[in-house]
This record gives sequence, C-alpha cells and structure tokens, in this order.
Amino acid sequence: MNEGYKKYVPFEQIKLENRQWPNNTITKAPVWCSVDLRDGNQALVDPMNLQQKLEFFHALCDMGFKEIEIGFPSASETEYEICRELIEGNHIPDDVTIQVLVQAREHLIRKTFEAVKGAKNVIVHFYNSTSTLQRKVVFKKDMDGIIDIAVEGAKLIKELIDNYDGDTNFRLEYSPESFSGTEVENSVKICEAVMDVLKPTPENPVILNLPNTVEMCTPNTYADQIEYFVTHLKNRESAIISVHPHNDRGTGVACAELAMLAGAERIEGTLFGNGERTGNLDIVTVGLNMYTQGVNPELDFSNLPKYREIYERCTKMKINERQPYVGDLVFTAFSGSHQDAINKGVAYMKEHNSEKWEIPYLPIDPADVGRQYEPIIRINSQSGKGGAAFVMQNTFGYEIPKAMHTEFGSFVKAECDRIGRELSADELMNVFNKNYIDIKQKLWLVKHVVNNIDSEHATFKGTVHIESLNKDVEIYGEGNGPIDAFFKALQTIGIDGFKFVSYSEHAISQGSDSKAISYIQLKDPNGKTVFGVGISHGIFKASARGILCAINRSDCQIDFKI
Repeated sequence: MNEGYKKYVPFEQIKLENRQWPNNTITKAPVWCSVDLRDGNQALVDPMNLQQKLEFFHALCDMGFKEIEIGFPSASETEYEICRELIEGNHIPDDVTIQVLVQAREHLIRKTFEAVKGAKNVIVHFYNSTSTLQRKVVFKKDMDGIIDIAVEGAKLIKELIDNYDGDTNFRLEYSPESFSGTEVENSVKICEAVMDVLKPTPENPVILNLPNTVEMCTPNTYADQIEYFVTHLKNRESAIISVHPHNDRGTGVACAELAMLAGAERIEGTLFGNGERTGNLDIVTVGLNMYTQGVNPELDFSNLPKYREIYERCTKMKINERQPYVGDLVFTAFSGSHQDAINKGVAYMKEHNSEKWEIPYLPIDPADVGRQYEPIIRINSQSGKGGAAFVMQNTFGYEIPKAMHTEFGSFVKAECDRIGRELSADELMNVFNKNYIDIKQKLWLVKHVVNNIDSEHATFKGTVHIESLNKDVEIYGEGNGPIDAFFKALQTIGIDGFKFVSYSEHAISQGSDSKAISYIQLKDPNGKTVFGVGISHGIFKASARGILCAINRSDCQIDFKI
C-alpha cells in the first residue's frame, strides 16, 4: 500500500467551547466583492487585456457588485494602466468602489496611491503573509517580525491618506494572508495591532479580510476560526469581517457559507470560481444557494447565459457541464424516475396555480437564471416514459395521454439503443411521427360530410380508400355524435369488434394555421389496446384520422365487406 500519506501533518483543530455558528441561519446577503479582475485574472494562462477587463468590469457592475477589486496596480505597468483607464475613462459608477491590492511594502504602497488618484471611492487592500509555514520557510521571522511589517504598512497608508491631496473617499482593508494557516490567536493579535494604527470607528470601520488562501481544513474548522476571531477581537464594532475562501479541498462554497454563520459580513470571490489552483469560491453558487432559501442575494443572476458567455470569451476558460446553476447539464434529467417526478411537478404547479416552486429534482426555477425549460429533460436509453412525454409537451405542445406513455416510451428507448446516444427533440418527434403519423395505411378517409341533427343524433357520410382492394368505398352511419356515427359507418364494411376506450384532443398551434391533434385508445377484436393519433385543421377530421390510425396500427386482419 502507498504510505505517502504519512508525510502530511493533520490540521490542528480549534478548541472552541460553546460554538454558536451551528445554530445560526443565513438571513441576508453579505457585502460582495468581486476579485475576478485581480485574483481571477492572475490565474489565467492568458490574462485579460484592457478591453476584456473593461467589458468584464461593466458586466460586474450590471450584476450589482458595489465593490470590485480591479487589480494590483503596483505590480506592473499593464495593471497600472488599466487602473488609470477605469478612472480617467469614467467607467466607474458613483456607487461602485474599486479595490486595489498591495503588499505591505513602502514603494508598492506609494505606487498604489498614485494609481488611484482621482477615483471617487477606493478600498486600499494591503496584506502580508502570517502563516506558520510561511514564517518558517519564506520570511524566516517570528510573529513579532510579521506584525512589524503589517504595522509599518498601516502607518504609511494612514500617513498618505491624512496628507492626500484630493477628495477620494478611502476605505481600508487588511488581510493576514494565509489566515487559515495561522494560529488563530496570532491572527487576532496582528489585526488588533493594525487597528491600533488605523484607529477605525463604528462609523468608519476597517475591513479585516480573513482568507482561506490555501484551503487546509474542513469547513467547520474554518467556521471555528472565524467565530474565535470575531469573539476575541477588541473593538469588534469597528471592523467588517470579510472572508476570501479558496477551493483547494473543493469546499470553498461551504467555507463561505459556514463563515457567514460564524459572523462574516463580507465575501470576496469570483464568478464561477475562477482563481489560483482550484480557484476561489464561486459567488454565483453562494448567491443562488441563498436565493433558493428565500434570501435576496442582492445580485442580478437573471441572465446567467449572458454572463457565462462574457466570462468564457474574456477569460478563455470553460464552464463545466456540472457547474452549479450554469452548467449545460445542471437542469437536465436523464433518469426515468427523475423525469417522471419533474413532469408530475410541472403538472401539479399548473393544476394548483402554486406560487411556490414545487418541482422535484429542480431546486431552482431555470427561468430565474435565464435558462429554458426545453433542456430540463433529455432522452437517452436510461430515460423513462414520462421524460419523452415531457419533451413532447414542452417543446412541441403535444399532450400525450398518460395511458399512451408506456408504448411511446418503448419506441423511444428502442431508438436510443439503436443509435447508441441521446435523442434530440427533433429526433424524438421523428420517433413519434414514424410510429403514429407516417404509418402504413390499410385504409384512409377520402372525403366526408357530417351532420349534427341535434345534441343526440348525428350522421356521417363519406368515402374511404381500402388499400388492399385498391378501391374507394362509400360508407354511411348514424350515431349519438359525429365520432359514434363514423364508427357505425365503418362497421358497415366489416370493421367491427373495435371498442372505444378513451379520447382526448387539443390544439397544437395558434392563429390561422391552428391544428387539432386527437389521441384515440381502442381495444381491437383480440382485446389488445391500440393507440391512434390524428392531426388536422378540423377537430372531427383529426378524430377520424386518429380512429383510422388506431385501426391501421392494429395487428388484426380485417375481412372487408363491400
């Protein structure tokens, strides 16, 4: 057995007594800060150019983000120029605050203040790494030495703001980078030291951002860290607690949600989880998770396909088919039992005019995020009878009777097995037409006249063509309605022994090209159930064609009497 796992040191759990976060509920949206243009951009194989960044920035504004980290303007001339274009080109709405990241180093801080000159609202986000591992391996300093770096950075930033020549509204954010890998008491200590310098107030609080820079532990432990920090921080009312989870363990969304339960008020993340290594937490997923619990995320997700297209084009990244809420297959059911439940849920909501979303297997209404109903149920060899009926109804308007589902489903499954893949909606329609419309006909209606004498008496007179005899034959019948009269007329030429079981019809188009479709269920002379379908501009003719379709599909040999 591979024993490589022995070289890894388990994460030390937080000894948190009387923890409160498991009892809490998320009832309101946090302050959202998009870091797509910085953290997301720096993780791209080909970083976004100026035009792509501008388009992405405007998309974020359209979605409702009020805080957007635009980059690291002291890191390169490209980053600096993008910052200047946003400001000088008047791209920033008055109610949006741009955020700029900078290490707690003097020359980088001074360059950053030059970059943001003239902006209306700016968050200066400064940081230094505090983790046990980085102190030992990278900086070779003790915790006091790391605190000195943060304090000196805070002093310079406060001095630059106090002496700033301009009317920019500055807010400050400090991150003990690799918070989750730092002893939690040391995280409190360094943040308190920074606050002592910046002197925030409840009216002008500092943002303390606690990043899961590398996800090292289970989400519950991260929540314990956040709760410990929140409950041990002095002057807590003068700080906004922010989190910045990454996704190394695949639980970034869970870390963000549990951090909110533990007291976090602000979340930094990206659209669809782009970012270093396995990415940042996905703001879209967290926001829509709230939405499905009746909490307003205060971001506009009503046109996710639009933002997906912008994201994929600007970043050259691709959305996975199973990406929550936006992936191609996330609203798709192949399983027969799932399809049946969804179909029944749709019918239930229509029947009860329900104001609540009550459809099994669909935690959110696809229309709420700009998706369509058509792809919800897709048809392959695993699909059930209800799935094919659902697609026929929601794509083409064909309300196939439940009694007919099993037979039609068997035709669909056979076709899937034959071609070895799923069927498109058009291919599904082809299966329907092949088995019910474009069938070999033993006889068909040439012409007819129907008279409704009164509510209980009708006559039918017409001509049918008998294929085996290659002959047109006139028929006549009387009955308690047009369909009964037609049945009686057929009996006069030897089409006997068929029993009427059920009938339904509906319109399948509107306007001048409106058509009716009928579904007929008969018992043939051998007692076997047989279905027929008829389509015509006239209701009676659709019904007559449905009856003849059922007769033509029957295996019974007809001894015509003419």
